[in-house]
Amino acid sequence: MAIDPSLVAECRKWIDDDPDPQSAAELKSMLQSGDEAALRTCFQGLLEFGTAGLRGRMGPGPSQMNRAVVSRAAGGIARYMKDRGLKSVVIGRDSRHGSERFAEDSAEIFSGAGFDVFILPRPLPTPILAFALRDFSLDVGVMVTASHNPASDNGYKVYLGGSVDGIDFNGSQIIAPTDKAIFNEIKAVESVKALARKRLWKVLDEAVIRRYIHATARIVSKPRDIKVVYTAMHGVGTETFRSVFHAAGFAEPILVDAQAHPDPDFPTVAFPNPEEKGAMDLALETAKSFDADLVVANDPDADRCAIAVKDHHLGSESNWRTLRGDEVGAILGEHIASNLNRDRKEGAVLANSIVSSSILAKIAKEHQIAFTETLTGFKWLAKVKGLTFGYEEALGYAVDPGTVNDKDGISAGLLITDIAATLKESGSDLLTYLDGIWQRYGFHATKQISIRLSDMAVIPRAIDHFKHGSITEIAGFRLQGIDDLSSPTSSLPPTEGIRLWLEREALTVRLIIRPSGTEAKLKCYLEAIGARDLAERAVDEIGEKVNGMILALLS
Repeated sequence: MAIDPSLVAECRKWIDDDPDPQSAAELKSMLQSGDEAALRTCFQGLLEFGTAGLRGRMGPGPSQMNRAVVSRAAGGIARYMKDRGLKSVVIGRDSRHGSERFAEDSAEIFSGAGFDVFILPRPLPTPILAFALRDFSLDVGVMVTASHNPASDNGYKVYLGGSVDGIDFNGSQIIAPTDKAIFNEIKAVESVKALARKRLWKVLDEAVIRRYIHATARIVSKPRDIKVVYTAMHGVGTETFRSVFHAAGFAEPILVDAQAHPDPDFPTVAFPNPEEKGAMDLALETAKSFDADLVVANDPDADRCAIAVKDHHLGSESNWRTLRGDEVGAILGEHIASNLNRDRKEGAVLANSIVSSSILAKIAKEHQIAFTETLTGFKWLAKVKGLTFGYEEALGYAVDPGTVNDKDGISAGLLITDIAATLKESGSDLLTYLDGIWQRYGFHATKQISIRLSDMAVIPRAIDHFKHGSITEIAGFRLQGIDDLSSPTSSLPPTEGIRLWLEREALTVRLIIRPSGTEAKLKCYLEAIGARDLAERAVDEIGEKVNGMILALLS
């Protein structure tokens, strides 16, 4: 069967303008073999900005990550910068396949456009890129990373340093409508090969890394005794985490050797995300072997942080468990709020995303601190004026936004270590501290369900099923109300997804269903507040039922 002529024409036009002979050859091979299905995967439209920048599978064509797409993105950002008088850009990268070449393509195009271009000296954590942008008072930051995505993916995060188009970015990631404005400029790039390229840039020296390390180490007051196991999940966090620990005076962390060094194939994990089942197994085994006090894990670009602790309620052979993001958020929030004096509370703000637990709002109220709720993604949390602490349940925490106006897994790992070490000195631990929070504010059970998809078309179908279907109850919980997040009644901007309120007896459950902004997933977020056993059972029962309902739509 002949391939659709319009698809053939689109493909040939792309091949002619592709700066990478390898990806052009892949497309030619698909054309010659008549593989229309493969071609359509490559030509589903140009990659757009999601929750955290451009992100997608590595491969040829406009719908995947490759040199042509990255070069076009750099060309569009350059057009956006020129229109607004922006003059400088700093570029960082992780250690994924293609990251070095993507960073170099970007530098050549920004340099060719006449901007002052700076490059971080080697693969480094995303928080260092965010730090460097403000440290040097630059206009734009670009980080080549796919964060916690599978090895097959790569991505491109964009930061702005100052106030642009009436939005005070202050070194944070772009949000709407800026992302749309930049995307329109990307689409307006007529030819990638016609973009001017130069190799005029400055590679930054180690001093900027040292400044980040020492600024981060200052969040703790003194070194304390604690034995910590650390994993970088095959990413770029190890060297920086060790240096921050050293600067803060803590003992050398025990490394998970098999995951300590950058490896773009992520050989020991199916998905290099501490949230994923099995990803923490090697770290927990190491902790048991060394009788450690705490496990700290970063995702591959070190902007997320997971924590595991001993739980003596579990069996002796499996007495370690990974804390949920909301549990870590509650611990950090209570600690930070409790340690603000009266003067520092003035103007301070705690914030989290709508899919995170409601516990932080209660902590803020108890300590007479302002609270703000935002859309999902740290690009929104970082815009909160006066942000003192912000978190989202997907293991993202800003414990020192004055240093890094973004989530930072290094500083979060250091602060939670300091809290654990302080508690250890007094004969306590993080779980006891967390129990105290539940006693003070009520027990909050939370659960996240991620359903990986091959067909993105199921997302609107699933959301419509819950929004417009005849659902009156889920797992015996009566439906009390639905909020359409795409038409919000609050001050929040519209976003795709729905929020349902369910009730049984005295227990109220919040359920949010939304697409992931970084991966082909549908995500469900549950929260129940009440007696521990009832609340935990509720989120499990509803979660299992919702998962089955969505999987049925896929079949």
